[in-house]
Amino acid sequence: MSAEVLMLLCTCPDEATGERIARALVEERLAACVNCLPRVRSTYRWEGAVRQEEEVLLTVKTTRIQYPHLEMRLKALHPYEVPEIIAVPVVAGLAEYLSWVARETGS
Repeated sequence: MSAEVLMLLCTCPDEATGERIARALVEERLAACVNCLPRVRSTYRWEGAVRQEEEVLLTVKTTRIQYPHLEMRLKALHPYEVPEIIAVPVVAGLAEYLSWVARETGS
């Protein structure tokens, strides 16, 4: 595997937003695949108050090379003031899948 693959996590307020963001990231080749997982319950502190919200969770497969572009685009597409954008390295995986991620993102 030549490109380092990352898995990015991002919560969205609803499925429509998640699907819109997912489609844009894949169409723009910033991500090879985005899963939209419905109905996660998030508990967090924001502006001094503890809040609980139902959200959807995006799992985004990309590469380290594409990450800066993906982050910038995701911030532009996302309705939250401070969206959750967390990338973790994929330390192991099926070689053919990881190569596919790299190919689909142009990495």
